[in-house]
Amino acid sequence: MKVMYDNFYQYLREPTFIALGSFDGIHRGHKKIINTLKKLSNQYHVKSMVYTFKNHPRDIIKEKNDTKKIMTLESKISMLDELGIDIVNFATFDKDYMKILPEDFIKKLIEHYDMKGIVVGFNNRFGYKNIGDTNLLKQLGSKYGFEVIVVDGVTYNDEVISSTLIRNKLYNGEVEEIVNYLERPYSIEGVVVEGKKIGRTIGFPTANITINEEKIIPKGGVYYTKVKVCEKFYKGITNIGYNPTVNGNNLTVETHILDFDRDIYGEKITVYFFKRIRSEKKFNSIDELKERLKLDYKFAEKEVIY
Repeated sequence: MKVMYDNFYQYLREPTFIALGSFDGIHRGHKKIINTLKKLSNQYHVKSMVYTFKNHPRDIIKEKNDTKKIMTLESKISMLDELGIDIVNFATFDKDYMKILPEDFIKKLIEHYDMKGIVVGFNNRFGYKNIGDTNLLKQLGSKYGFEVIVVDGVTYNDEVISSTLIRNKLYNGEVEEIVNYLERPYSIEGVVVEGKKIGRTIGFPTANITINEEKIIPKGGVYYTKVKVCEKFYKGITNIGYNPTVNGNNLTVETHILDFDRDIYGEKITVYFFKRIRSEKKFNSIDELKERLKLDYKFAEKEVIY
């Protein structure tokens, strides 16, 4: 897969069929668009191209906004490659970019990427102040001679799946539902670093990981998780929070890995979230915390991993 970071400077030699959108998380709705794109690019014998953004447009449109991402850029590239896309372009959304009028934007797609058709979601907006919509896109398709395919949304429990919906679920700690939107559990990864090592003294050593400031961290609490360590998977109990029982001050993500006893400092691990067990709580003593952790352990031990 060809990866580009282009703001209409490059010119592609081969014609394309383009899917336009943010694709944060690459959820089921996004996959429906991508599968449609692949089918049409094969039908037209052209390259499939996903046109998206390196940064989130909302962070430029609304100054001081800090939109956390569902997936990292690296994960997005990897998944689009697995899905069989030929080209992905990560444009940089800046103040000059946001001034491009809708028709000029479409003309640039045609001029620079020889666009023969475009696939968008039903609620796609584009161009200056988001004044471009699917109706205008169809008019421009007729005017400039390219195909326009508008894909309906995918629903679950009568809700249209969207990146915004998934973010809200994560901020509420509703990780159990995420698999129905992403077709995979939500995950975060980080390098194991040293913590206070208090867990080790009470029989529950934990792996503290570095936090990616760009990614969403689920609501604070204790979660049943699956942990990938050196290409193997283990059950885990993950605490997100400030460790109030021991007067912690900084947000931490730390996991007790079941049936595991190895020094993994400096190793990168991935934590997959399956179920929120409880909220974080300040216990009256370390012994009380230890007894609660025993219950959490029993809960995780009984859960079926998949």
